[in-house]
Amino acid sequence: MKKLLTLFAACLISLSLRAETKADIFNDQIAITWLGLDFSQLTFVGTATQYHDAGTITSNDLRNKYFPGWNDLFLTEKDKYNVAGAVHRTEVSYATEITAKANAKIPEHDFFSTNENDFQKLNEQKIGDLVKKYDFQGKTGIGLIFFVDGMSKSESKASVWVTFVDMKTKKVLLTQHETGKNGGFGFRNYWAKSFYNVLINVKSDFKSWE
Repeated sequence: MKKLLTLFAACLISLSLRAETKADIFNDQIAITWLGLDFSQLTFVGTATQYHDAGTITSNDLRNKYFPGWNDLFLTEKDKYNVAGAVHRTEVSYATEITAKANAKIPEHDFFSTNENDFQKLNEQKIGDLVKKYDFQGKTGIGLIFFVDGMSKSESKASVWVTFVDMKTKKVLLTQHETGKNGGFGFRNYWAKSFYNVLINVKSDFKSWE
């Protein structure tokens, strides 16, 4: 019995020290945690007017109202914003408080730009630098973040970096760029459609990333 307990303890230690790998993303027996939408690098190209339900939308409106609102949709409408289905799992865990904290710390500044070149500013190296500085609040395992770096009114789409991370080591396991077309009534729903369409793209592209 003593030997069995020692072996069991050794196995637990081995599991706790194990680093996540890219291959684990595609193993449906390995858990994934949805961390939410990170808007810390966002540039909104164009203006946020004439969306039926709103007049001029300010940078503070984006930061304090719409960022939390878009993230909440993934919790209140899980069947529609089906993260588990997108990553070929029967279920995922949720820890959106992690990106909520990151979004709340975004300094007050002007998110808006008229330069179309600002639509996509991130790359794999920059994503890695962001993840190294991230506060995962002691969580471990594979986390999934959508880094939203651009929303273009003229292009009618959002630019999103779909990023899988090892939360313990703060290492990027995989990041892929996707765009999502928008649509719908009202400012919130119009752009929420972009994030919904990114999920659809992830589901269809997932196996090709392996």
